[in-house]
Amino acid sequence: MRQGAHRKAKLSSPPMTEHLGERKGRGMFIRDLEDCEEFTAGDRSQLRELLHPDKADVALRYSLAHAVTAPGQVTGRHRLKSSEVYYVLEGEGLMHIDDESEPVSAGHVVYIPPGSTQYIENTGEGELRFLCIVDPAWRPEDEHVLQA
Repeated sequence: MRQGAHRKAKLSSPPMTEHLGERKGRGMFIRDLEDCEEFTAGDRSQLRELLHPDKADVALRYSLAHAVTAPGQVTGRHRLKSSEVYYVLEGEGLMHIDDESEPVSAGHVVYIPPGSTQYIENTGEGELRFLCIVDPAWRPEDEHVLQA
């Protein structure tokens, strides 16, 4: 089935309610990235929070955010009590976890163990875009931003 046809069928399904860019119907939850408020995170990346169990009617343990860093930008060193996964959507970077550093690019997934010191550098010419999955869900009290 063509993607457009699938999308049309999905959007014309039984009654949905819309609220702040969210569509719900029969247990389905859809949020458009563009409808998520962008903010500067403690590590200086630009974030849009897509899913969080405390902020949406979803039965999840984890949170999901979309992050962007500009060319040449280095995020702040930080540590989470939770495990985290980055999935790189676009761009090139250098991922730092504790004393290890490895290049990353679109299609790469990075597991960050709980309590690890982490940061990422955008080493490419364009934006570095990646998804951040935190489990259990991100909470401000579970993150410690370290001095440079």
